[in-house]
Amino acid sequence: MIRNGGSPTAMNKRGTKVHLDGYVFDSRKEADFYERFIKSCGYDYDVHPRYQLTRQTIIGPAKIAAIAYTPDFIVYDKDGNIMHVYDVKNSFGDYGIDRAVRLRFKLFALNEGIPVEAVVIRKYDFKVKLQGTTKSKKEPLVTSNVNYSWTDLI
Repeated sequence: MIRNGGSPTAMNKRGTKVHLDGYVFDSRKEADFYERFIKSCGYDYDVHPRYQLTRQTIIGPAKIAAIAYTPDFIVYDKDGNIMHVYDVKNSFGDYGIDRAVRLRFKLFALNEGIPVEAVVIRKYDFKVKLQGTTKSKKEPLVTSNVNYSWTDLI
């Protein structure tokens, strides 16, 4: 089920957009992840919710822009708590996750109390790796559903 607050638009302006179920996904991979693993996962979820990580700040005559982050998917447990924060990527390396994205992941974890899980989709399953933490398994978890805890990635 979709929870309130999800936005049907994506913030990323690059690449080929995919329209599906009233949402605009940044890529075919992101849409595939939604169709195969999120849509019928049995939990409530949000698609592209926007989180403000820092406020706009004024320093003298200058304004410092706010920093925001829009995860691809948030999955909630049966009690309504955030279970997973997913961001679909092409790889786990610097090409797939650059420094600016890593910083947003860390700020999100500090603000919300849960780390972001980067996802690389495969033919029958997906790889998931915890982001922005000092401790995480070197090898990603390979799974075909959301029924695990992010703490399993430590």
